Parts: sequence; structure tokens; C-alpha cells
Amino acid sequence: MSGTARLRAALGGFALAASSGWNLANVGAVADRTAAAYGIGLAVVGLFTTALVASHAAMQIPVGRLCDRLGARVVGAAGLAVIVLASLAGLGLREAWFAILMRLLAGFGLAAAFVGGADYVRSTLASPVAQGLYGATSMASAGLALALVPLWPGWRAPFATAAIVAAAGLVLVALAPAEERRPAVARTARMFDRRLLPLGVMHAASFGLSVVLGNWVATLLERSGHSAHVSGIVGGLVLFLGLISRPLGGRLMERPRVVRASFLVGGVAIALLAIGRPLGLAVAAAALVGLAAGVPFASAFAGAQRLRPDAPAAAVGTVNLAATIVILIGTPLLGLTFSLPGHGRIGFVACAVLFAAAALAVRGDGRRRRARS
Repeated sequence: MSGTARLRAALGGFALAASSGWNLANVGAVADRTAAAYGIGLAVVGLFTTALVASHAAMQIPVGRLCDRLGARVVGAAGLAVIVLASLAGLGLREAWFAILMRLLAGFGLAAAFVGGADYVRSTLASPVAQGLYGATSMASAGLALALVPLWPGWRAPFATAAIVAAAGLVLVALAPAEERRPAVARTARMFDRRLLPLGVMHAASFGLSVVLGNWVATLLERSGHSAHVSGIVGGLVLFLGLISRPLGGRLMERPRVVRASFLVGGVAIALLAIGRPLGLAVAAAALVGLAAGVPFASAFAGAQRLRPDAPAAAVGTVNLAATIVILIGTPLLGLTFSLPGHGRIGFVACAVLFAAAALAVRGDGRRRRARS
């Protein structure tokens, strides 16, 4: 592939990641505003993300199989088109049930875009670092959503910005080159594989919990006395700094001790973030969470693709399913803890414990397997 073709492939693949990340954080960025506009509580606002992630989770493995059969670029582009249509429809009616329904529809597109993009990057750019960059783009986009969506006035901000980001991505994907097709063996591949379970746990903690936290960190900081604008910027660090650590994780995936340490450091940082004040501590803790959460991404995705070369996209979908289940369950649960004493701090501490415990899932035999082969 020529240099120009690789550039177009990178832009198309990373555009799929950007739309995925944006949709996971755009509602959480303005949770209090959304609650006031729709006349609902924060727990119901959490359902906006829950609906998105429910359909996203349900389609992980089916979309992976579609990518293995039809091609990742085609499936990813179709996913972006669904997100555009659902987001534009959401602009037309300010009713919570309708918004939740449109988010449910957008989740189908989100699954196609994210899994399709991961497999497209694997097949065109072909390196763990590229996979890390793909994940970094997704997290950075979510971080930008936390920082920028509050600047758009009115209740339509989450839907309007999601439509713009997905439409721009659709143009870039249309200009990207098609990937090389795989043989038909993937059509009959069975995806129940115990070797994928530890990778799913790693991804569920590093990606799933970081998205759950990203949806509520701005609310936590606001209720700790910081302004909405400052809270959005600081909260964005939880997701945005994956732009640095996810590509780095691609280089470190053969160093399990470093990956394990990232979970332990991230757990401590989440506990510190739960304090909320002073501002300097909140900034440092959010930055550490963002950096730590990005390191395991390439180990999870590239590791899944190595384990199942017969069906790499379906393997990614299987691993990503674990993270989407965490987001599906964790987002409304963490929202509910804001009704308890401490304004969500109990929920953040629980996330800290779970994040650190994921270090137990990191396997240390990557180098030995390579040495035997």
C-alpha cells in the first residue's frame, strides 16, 4: 500500500473510532443540563447511554462476523450512516422516551463503526501501535466530547454534535481504500474461546470503567464546587489522555508487568479523583486515570486478533462485549450513587477497586509463547 493510501486508510479507520468515542460521552458531558431540559432525574439520563450501549453490546459478535464476511470498511460506513440518521432524528422531539429510542438505534451503528474500524485498521495498517492509535482516537474523541459538548447551548447538543462527527467520518471512510478480503473460513468459526476471557476482563476495566467514569466525572467535580466548564475540561482528561498511552501500550504489550502496573496506578488515581478537591489533585488524578486506562488497549485487541486469526473481527467483538456490558450496567449504577451521601464518591471508590483488581487478569506468558513458536 502506498503512502497516500495508508494515510487515507488511517484517516478512515480513525474516523470510525472518533465517532464511537464521541457517542459514548456526549450525553454525560451535559448530564445535569439534559436532566433539566427533559424534566428527568440523573438516573434516567444514564439510560440515554445505557440504551446506546445495550444495542452496541448485543451487536458486537454479529457485527464482527459481518466484518469477517463482507469487509470492515463497508460495515463501518453503514454504522456511521445509522448514527447520523438516529442523531438527526433525535433533534426533532424533546421527549425522554424518544431520545432513549434514538440512542438505542444509534447503538447498532456504534457497534458496526467501532468493530469495523478496529478490523479495518488491523487489515490495512497492521501493527499493534496502529491498534493503539485507533483506541487512542476513540478515547480522545470521548474526552473532546466532555470538553466541547457543554459549549454548544441547548438540549440538542449531544445529538447535533454526534451527527456532525459521524457525517464527517462517513466522508473520510468513503475516501479510504478497501481492505484486502479474507478467506471464507471465518464464516464458520466458533467464537467461544476461554483464552479471550482474560483479555475481556482487561478491556472491561480499562475501557469500560473509564467510559463509565467519563460519563459522571464532570458531574462529580461540579458538585465538588468547580464550574461546569472547568469540570468538563478536567473530566475530559480521563478519556482524552488515552491519545498518549494507547499507542504506547502497543509497544508495551509484551511487557505484562507494565500493563499490570497500569491497572494498580489507575485504581489509586480513581480513588483520589473521588475526593474531588482541591482542583490540582483532581487534575492530577484525572490525568493519571486517563494515562493508565490507555495502556492495556492494544494488549486486549491485538491479543484477541492473534489468538483468533481465523476470525479477527469477531474476536475483537467478543473482547469488546465485556467492556460494553460494564458500560451498560455501570453507567446507571454510578449515576444512582449520586443520590447517596457523598454525591457519587462511593461509586467512584467501587470503580477504583474493580479497576485495580483487573491486574489479576494480565497474563505474563506473552514472551514465552513467542519463544516456543
